[in-house]
Amino acid sequence: MVRIQRRKVLASCLCMTATVFLLVTLQVVVELGKFERKTFKNSNLQDGHKKLEEEPEHLNPFLQKDALSLIRKRQLEIDSYPIMLWWSPLTGETGRLGQCGADACFFTINRTYWHHPMTKAFLFYGTDFNIESLPLPRKAHHEWALFHEESPKNNYKLFHKPVITLFNYTATFSRHSHLPLTTQYLEGVEVLKSLRYLVPLQSKNNLRKRLAPLVYVQSDCDPPSDRDSYVRELMTYIEVDSYGECLRNKDLPQQLKNPASMDADGFYRIIAQYKFILAFENAVCDDYITEKFWRPLKLGVVPVYYGSPSIADWLPSNRSAILVSEFSHPRELASYIRQLDYDDRLYEAYVEWKLKGEISNQRLLATLRERKWGVQDINQDNYIDAFECMVCSKVWDNIRLQEKGLPPKKWKAEVTHLSCPEPTTFAFSSPVTLAPRRNSLREMWMPSFQQSKKEAQALRWLVDRNQNFSTQEFWALVFKE
Repeated sequence: MVRIQRRKVLASCLCMTATVFLLVTLQVVVELGKFERKTFKNSNLQDGHKKLEEEPEHLNPFLQKDALSLIRKRQLEIDSYPIMLWWSPLTGETGRLGQCGADACFFTINRTYWHHPMTKAFLFYGTDFNIESLPLPRKAHHEWALFHEESPKNNYKLFHKPVITLFNYTATFSRHSHLPLTTQYLEGVEVLKSLRYLVPLQSKNNLRKRLAPLVYVQSDCDPPSDRDSYVRELMTYIEVDSYGECLRNKDLPQQLKNPASMDADGFYRIIAQYKFILAFENAVCDDYITEKFWRPLKLGVVPVYYGSPSIADWLPSNRSAILVSEFSHPRELASYIRQLDYDDRLYEAYVEWKLKGEISNQRLLATLRERKWGVQDINQDNYIDAFECMVCSKVWDNIRLQEKGLPPKKWKAEVTHLSCPEPTTFAFSSPVTLAPRRNSLREMWMPSFQQSKKEAQALRWLVDRNQNFSTQEFWALVFKE
C-alpha cells in the first residue's frame, strides 16, 4: 500500500460573519500550508462538477443569492485551470485546487470531468491499473501519467515496453523515470547516521549465546525473487533466526506479531541485537530497493542483501552491506559470515561508516538532497504531491508554448522507467531444497511473467485502436494462437 499522509490543516475563524457562515454551509474547506489546498468535500458528493452548480437549500433569500454567486465564482475558478483526473481513486479527493509553484491545477477523482475541455491529464496508480476501465478514446490533448512504486508482481504487464510506453509521465522506483522514487523508504541522511538503535559489538557478541548471527523476517512467502529457496539452503550451513511466516523457527512477542508492527520501536530493538540480517527483496529489478535494505542500516545491523543488481550505487559506503550476488553458493556466503562473526576487526569494517557518521556515496547524498519530496516529513510534500505537481507543471509548460504558437513538447516514458528481468528460481543440490513443497507459489512466477508479455501486447493493440473494448476482446487477443 502507498504510505501517504496528506497534510490537512483546516482554516478556522472565531467570527461568524455571513461569508464564513456560507463557507461552512457549503462545506468549502480551505486548506493551508505549502500546497495551499482548497478542497470541496461532501460525503454524499458523487458528481462534484454538477454539485457545485446546484442551488443550496434552506438559506434565506439574501444568503441564497450570495451562496449562488460564490458557487458560480468557484466554478469559474475551476474552469480556468487544467484538470488532472485521477483515474485510480488513490487520493480519494473529489476536488482540490492545488498550487504547484507558480502554477495551479484542479485535482480530482471525479470521473464526470472525463470529457471536460480543461481535462489535460489522467493519473494512474500502477497497482490499480487494469484493462476493464480505461479513458478511451484517448484525445490528442489527453496525457497519461503513471505512479507505481511497488513490486512488479502487483501488475506485471506494466513492466513491458508495449504498456509502459503508453504513458507520458512516470514516477517509479527507477532512477530513469521522470520522478524517481528510488529512496522512497529512506527518510534522510540523519537516520542513517543515527546511533539510537545501535547495539555495541561487545553486547552483540554476548547476545550470540542465545541468538543466531543472522536474522530473517518475512511473511510474504515464495515471491518472484525466490528468496525462501535461497534462505532454506543457507540454513543448512549457518544458523538463522527466522521470524514471520516464512521458514519461521522463532517467535516474536505477541504484541509484535502483526506485520504492521515492523516499524515499531520494540521490533527495532529486537532486530538491532543481531549482527546480520537477510535483506532479500521480493523481486529483482534495478533500483527496486525497499525498507528491507534501509532498515538494517538505520539500526546498525549489516544487511546481507539480495535484490536490485544496481544496489552498489546506493550503499552508504563501499563496505556497508554484504552482497549475495558476489557469492556463487549459499555455502560460500555462510563461510564468509562466520568469518566476520568470529573476527571483530573484520566485522567492524562494515559498521565503521555508521560509527563515524560518514557517508561517502555522493550519488546517495545528492539524491536525498535534490529530491522534491520527503518521507514522513510534515515540512515537505510527499511523493504523491510531487507527482501531481510534476504533471501539472509540464501541462502548464505546454499550455504556455501553445499560447505562443509553438508546438507542445512531447513527453514519453521509456522502457527503462519500469523494467525487470524474467523471474528465476534457485536450483541447489541439497536434499532439503530438492524436497517437493506443497502449495508453493514459486513455480507460478515465470509463466505469469510470460503471460504478462502477451497481455501487454494485447493491451497496446487495443489502446492504439483507440476504442472502448471488452474484457472478452482482451483475453481473446491474449490467448490467440
